[in-house]
Amino acid sequence: MNPNHFDFLVIGGGSAGYAAARTAREVLDRVAIVDGSEHLGGLCILRGCMPSKTLIYSAEVLHHAKKGKLFGLDIPEARADMSLIHQRKVDTIKEFSDYRVEGLESDKFTLYRNRAEFTGPNSIKLDDGTELTADKILISTGSIVQVPNIPGLRDLEGVWTSDEVLDLDFLPESVIVLGGGIVASELTQFLNRVGSKVIQIQRSPHILKEVSTEAAEVVEKVFREEGVELYTDTSISKISKSEDEFEVQFEHNGEQITQKAKYLFNALGRVPNTGGLNLDAAGISTKRSGHIKTGPYNQTENPNVYAAGDVAGPVEIVHVAIIQGEAAAKHATDRKVREPSDWDFLGVIFTDPQVALAGKNAAMLDAEEIEYLTADYPWDDHGKSILMEAKHGYVRVFADRSGKILGAEIVGKDAGEVIHAFSVAISLKATVVDLLNAPWYHPTLAEMVTYPLEDIADELGLEY
Repeated sequence: MNPNHFDFLVIGGGSAGYAAARTAREVLDRVAIVDGSEHLGGLCILRGCMPSKTLIYSAEVLHHAKKGKLFGLDIPEARADMSLIHQRKVDTIKEFSDYRVEGLESDKFTLYRNRAEFTGPNSIKLDDGTELTADKILISTGSIVQVPNIPGLRDLEGVWTSDEVLDLDFLPESVIVLGGGIVASELTQFLNRVGSKVIQIQRSPHILKEVSTEAAEVVEKVFREEGVELYTDTSISKISKSEDEFEVQFEHNGEQITQKAKYLFNALGRVPNTGGLNLDAAGISTKRSGHIKTGPYNQTENPNVYAAGDVAGPVEIVHVAIIQGEAAAKHATDRKVREPSDWDFLGVIFTDPQVALAGKNAAMLDAEEIEYLTADYPWDDHGKSILMEAKHGYVRVFADRSGKILGAEIVGKDAGEVIHAFSVAISLKATVVDLLNAPWYHPTLAEMVTYPLEDIADELGLEY
């Protein structure tokens, strides 16, 4: 037996890679994981979902404490202790990372703490010169921060990425945030709520271009009410740095504007991490977006190589990465695989109010020329949201002429929790009547979804 040959080999031990390795190990004896990152655990646990949501929740608690009088509470002072917030984040994610490391280092797998590049269709070389081969290989190397070619940006030292923001143990007095995507917007609100002066600059007419304009406008309104200095529809012309501050020059509404801050946060997105993999040697190519080209079950042009997670796309979402990794491993081991997921099926943005999507929204349905009905209900007209002082947002439902639910869009307090009523409904091909026949407890935020459901049922003449 060749000790350097494996049945299944994973490059990258994050969510997609670990899910694939674990799934392959169910039926294979020799499974290897190659991960050359400084710390094991993957992006979600170490520098993504878990640290960001831990910090965001601390900022939300602080936000409510500062609004104490609104709830009849006398809270003389509420402020962020960034060293304690940082330590809580460290302690929280350590529980998750320790569990992941324990799994990666278990005797179920052969773990190589190296970087790898392809040398052929089924072979790789590690950065210490070791050569490995495998019957099947999965690429799950994730993504890295994008640094666009904006004059000055690539030449400056000290520009933050999300890594630095998530690791803050002090309160920055002022920050300019470049970008209006999900990470940019979530962390803009976090920084603002803990007490930084925050200036957010977005190129597009609205932040959160992944969602509808109406959803983005709700979040924009809240940002501005909370004190974020938000500029949209801009064009950055130059970024520079003096001894103690960054300066961004940009055009907005026909005017040239200059903004200065102590710190600059580049939140202009991420790109697939394929550098150094030598994909050509394996007969693999990438799309214009940089994602590795994959077909059904995340198989690349090389039938023995798969790609999953951020490096494959089309979205950077953990549950999608896990589904892809598991599907690839099952397909590679000739087992039954559920049909490839519809990647627009579920998404949550953890701003406050949250934005949550299930199935298809209006833009997707229009693009596919699907006929639909829609109804919505405002978040500020319900007992639970009113008593919570959570009055921004709405719930919107999309259904076809038979009443089958096609999608939903929720903007509001804890929308990410409520949206799962629709992810289940869509998965089961349920109708508006099916959901209305279920009991909905009062008073809850979730029962708000019944109002647009009733409107659609009434419009279609359906009994419930």
